[in-house]
Amino acid sequence: MDRRPGCLAGLLKLLALDWIFDRLQDRFGFGRGLSCTGCGCGLILLLIFLALACSVLTGTDWTRLVSQGWPLAF
Repeated sequence: MDRRPGCLAGLLKLLALDWIFDRLQDRFGFGRGLSCTGCGCGLILLLIFLALACSVLTGTDWTRLVSQGWPLAF
């Protein structure tokens, strides 16, 4: 039987991810630091957040894809 997390587990993961993202954006995100560093860190944090949110929503295990050489498969 396929052991997949339920809806409540996914919602809790998204809630925790949102809380962590807000904290990191307040500390390192857009508008923080010297001229470009806040924009650069904010953009990196945004990309990481989007990748993790897509991972939670679709149930994709990115570590398994990378360990199998997925980017080199094409």
